[in-house]
Amino acid sequence: MTEQVKKVVLAYSGGLDTSVILRWLIETYGCEVVAFSADIGQEEELDTIEEKALKTGASRVYIDDLKETFIRDYVFPAFRANVLYEGQYLLGTSIARPLIAKRQIEIANIEGADAVSHGATGKGNDQVRFELSYYALKPDIKIVAPWRIWDLTSRTALMAFAEKFGIPVLSTRNKPYSTDRNMLHISYEGGILEDPWQPPPEDIFTLTVSPREAPDEAEEIEITFAHGDPTAVNGRSMSPATLFKELNRLGGKHGVGRADIVENRFVGMKSRGVYETPGGTILRAAHIAMESITMDREVMHLRDGLMPRYAEMIYNGFWFSPERELMQRLIDETQQNVSGVVRLSLYKGNCTILGRKSDDSLYSQDFATFEDDSVYKQGDAEGFIKLNALRLRIRAMNRKQG
Repeated sequence: MTEQVKKVVLAYSGGLDTSVILRWLIETYGCEVVAFSADIGQEEELDTIEEKALKTGASRVYIDDLKETFIRDYVFPAFRANVLYEGQYLLGTSIARPLIAKRQIEIANIEGADAVSHGATGKGNDQVRFELSYYALKPDIKIVAPWRIWDLTSRTALMAFAEKFGIPVLSTRNKPYSTDRNMLHISYEGGILEDPWQPPPEDIFTLTVSPREAPDEAEEIEITFAHGDPTAVNGRSMSPATLFKELNRLGGKHGVGRADIVENRFVGMKSRGVYETPGGTILRAAHIAMESITMDREVMHLRDGLMPRYAEMIYNGFWFSPERELMQRLIDETQQNVSGVVRLSLYKGNCTILGRKSDDSLYSQDFATFEDDSVYKQGDAEGFIKLNALRLRIRAMNRKQG
């Protein structure tokens, strides 16, 4: 810790960890600390954040409502790709980190700060996501990651530090797991969830009711899309964040969007996470249905082939990389005709497609029908099949001769 730091912008939540970090930065570096809290739908009490940060020693506090920005500029672009990491994870935490990092760097520029800091540990993915974003946006920025360098390696040590400096930490109760929440999801990791054989206890869930306790009657909803993005629910136009909040409400009511996953962290280890993503689960299903009648086959298959790589970029923290930005432009181009309405049924944890329609539909009942038609000559299929079978026939003949 010999590096000189004059002014730091800290990603601050007001909890035990970041409250201790705020004071630790001041004590360790003798520097000025600017606290920054991003409201991205975590539903935490933000009214007391400023007071707590100032009492702990912050020189200034920024509290920014970024919910609309988060959904419009981060969630929607990713969901145009039907993003999914390792076939299961809708990237709720991963997509949020670059937004927080971007605003931190903007504040650092406003404040003339020479450093930024975060509360991510040295074992997780978030340290990578934050710091890759910092460097991509401000290459000469100094980064202070306390969990990698300090000796406060236990909750007991953190509490002792907080008590020593009179840090106002409201809750000191040990949680049996850690959580991260925003408008897209809530995650649960660690503690009682570290044994992948044991099911998550029902009482941890926050956004969704148990499918067993969900209503006994299905609820039908309609989602309207324009160029790949949802614009209305049940015919009512909404802003991105308002729309997503409504999808979360509907999905949560019917127990939609729970996932129990063992995933591969970028830093090398496997990690078990339990997730609730009700609105995202509904949106992804509806978007795929909308694409099914509006996207060209080869374009869709090309985009689908890129999706795992795209999801990996986001998961690993490369949101601001040239490859992600290039791929985003290609994905956005595929969405030009993805417009129309999808009808879904929500019932006891299930999200089922009931119908889809679009003025840009490529589906033609005249060609697809099993009834009599005058546009498709079935005999043409014989030549099509023989040409596609030619290499297979030659291979078989060669084997027979051998």
